[in-house]
Amino acid sequence: MIDGITGIHHITAMASDAARTDTFFTRMLGQRRVKKTVNFDAPEVYHLYYGDRVGTPGTVMTYFPFPDIGAARRGTGEVGHLAWAVREGALKDWARNHRGATQDTAFGENRLHLTGPDGEAFLLVESDSEVGQVWAETLDARMALRGFHSAGLRVADAGGMDDLLRLMGYAPLGTEGSVTRYQVGGNRASVIDLDIRPEMPIATAGAGSVHHIAFAVPDRAVQTEIRDSLIVAGYDVTPVIDRTYFHAIYFRTPGGILFEIATDEPGFEIDEPVATLGEALLLPDRHEPLRGHLEAFLPPL
Repeated sequence: MIDGITGIHHITAMASDAARTDTFFTRMLGQRRVKKTVNFDAPEVYHLYYGDRVGTPGTVMTYFPFPDIGAARRGTGEVGHLAWAVREGALKDWARNHRGATQDTAFGENRLHLTGPDGEAFLLVESDSEVGQVWAETLDARMALRGFHSAGLRVADAGGMDDLLRLMGYAPLGTEGSVTRYQVGGNRASVIDLDIRPEMPIATAGAGSVHHIAFAVPDRAVQTEIRDSLIVAGYDVTPVIDRTYFHAIYFRTPGGILFEIATDEPGFEIDEPVATLGEALLLPDRHEPLRGHLEAFLPPL
């Protein structure tokens, strides 16, 4: 078993409209935009980060908004939903503000289902889990999101994914219907729900689909050890890639989902102060010569 993974680091999805996504996360969900940069591999596309006050790992949702992208097809081989924790009793306030939202209970926890701007399946879960520094500038503090609670992985077959999650330090907690819940040590965005749905088609990427889910490790030394262990276990893992705000490695899972292992360091304060996080367009050095073009080309936020 691999040691060192502490839970979810961030989740990255694709969107069809940057402004609509930005409005949804900052005004509807009350998250802070902690970084406004570009897709390092396609700089004419934003990379937008939303999270708590400082972008603590375990709170961060990121988006690539491609204006011409088609709609996603839901199915297997993808992150089927993601969930944020809210304090007990908060769902009644959320339900009052989102009258079309539905409520249910799973694994003994009350949940509210929300739909994102591109059809994303979002959940709010009443839980004592709390990650990072709550950001409550646009919502009542009683409603504030308290970091990720969990993510749901939807696959056609359990075998390889169960083996991988156990290798990564996740232990099964129980099963309800088609879903088995796993948890890694600690209380920081530590839950994964594995949903086995062989009757569904294979998912196709598009607006509203998750590009990858990243798991957190403290630093590059732990990341290197995990990379070596994954390679020994037979996974095709990328070299370490510098993403400015963290270092990342990637590999494709048996269920078809792209996993990332990302470091907690150095964080989002490396190139701008906390007071103004997410306000200016930040570019990696190699794209700085494109600044004039990008500032004119990218839609204003």
